[in-house]
Amino acid sequence: MKKQDLDHILTRMLDSHSNVSDLNITVGRPLQVESAGELLPVDINPEILSLTRFQTEILALNLIDGNRRLTESLLSTGSCDLSYSLPGKARFRVNIFAQSGCLSIVLRQLESKVPTVRDMMLPESFLEMALELNGIIIFTGATGTGKTTSLAAILEEINEKRAVHVVTLEDPIEYQHPHKKATFNQRELGKDYDTFANGLRAALRQAPKVILVGEMRDRETVEIGLTAAETGHLVFTTLHTVDAGQTLNRVLGMFANEEEKQVRIRLADTVRWVVSQRLLPKIGGGRVAAFEVLRTNLRVKEAILQGESEGKTFYEMMQAGAPFGMTTFDDFIVGLYEKGVITQETALSYASRKAVAGRGIDKVKSARGETTTDIKDLEIDRTYGRSS
Repeated sequence: MKKQDLDHILTRMLDSHSNVSDLNITVGRPLQVESAGELLPVDINPEILSLTRFQTEILALNLIDGNRRLTESLLSTGSCDLSYSLPGKARFRVNIFAQSGCLSIVLRQLESKVPTVRDMMLPESFLEMALELNGIIIFTGATGTGKTTSLAAILEEINEKRAVHVVTLEDPIEYQHPHKKATFNQRELGKDYDTFANGLRAALRQAPKVILVGEMRDRETVEIGLTAAETGHLVFTTLHTVDAGQTLNRVLGMFANEEEKQVRIRLADTVRWVVSQRLLPKIGGGRVAAFEVLRTNLRVKEAILQGESEGKTFYEMMQAGAPFGMTTFDDFIVGLYEKGVITQETALSYASRKAVAGRGIDKVKSARGETTTDIKDLEIDRTYGRSS
């Protein structure tokens, strides 16, 4: 297969539907794209109703293009990550992985324009994050929930306002930041450095003020990230956890029990914000981001040092910290419902605590004059207890 043939297939997939976010190539299925969270088949000539093992392998090998590191990674770990460009059309983050003795491919379309906090209507607290001078800011959430996009928006805010050196360690590079006020050096795993830990260790010698670490995957990377934050750098990174409160426990879990007290002290001193994200289906199609935001203050630092206790949970602190830019998923989701962006069913499905979200939704409905229950025709039984 020639590169032109591969580019033709990818272009056809990209143009097959509107709002395409991912291209999916799996044995036994037709070529598919994800549009607004739903997988849809692609019409192509000649028609492909069911991809064969040979067809997916040919596509995978053409994407790898003889790269030895990627080939070794695929054979030894069962998957590999790379980036691919359709000149003048699109860029993709690509994951090739083995399943049931076959190869599958998922290509995530990357935005060419760097997003901004205002264009994406992100919470105002994101602008405050861009003003931080040191410490760690952690973004969490499942794969594909927009963590990288949110971080790119904050970095763009820094790029427009601050004359600083920014070093990013990514796998792969998704948004290419132009030099504005800030100077950007963007490094890609496999091309420019071998591991996040080594890349981060080297970054400390490159005189940056801001460091982006694509993902803190292991204890060593966390250790160096904490050191970077303690020595006056502002570190942005991501983790795969379900909410902001669980994130700090996940970091602690990477260390031995005897190290826990020291790590708690270091986290209390360095963590500035923890943000968790989820993508929810919108009314009328498309998706909208919901956020949970934890900002450190004296109460939060005490909870990091001593652990959560009754009446002193991160969830309760986020509820009480709304005036300071904090929010829980449940409060944010109720806000989206109030604005008419999502349905009640969606709100309850994605809420962390359904009872809390349910009470919030009932308040909104009461304020609108809507009924909050489907129980009808209730009346007092005035004959109850009377003798006939």
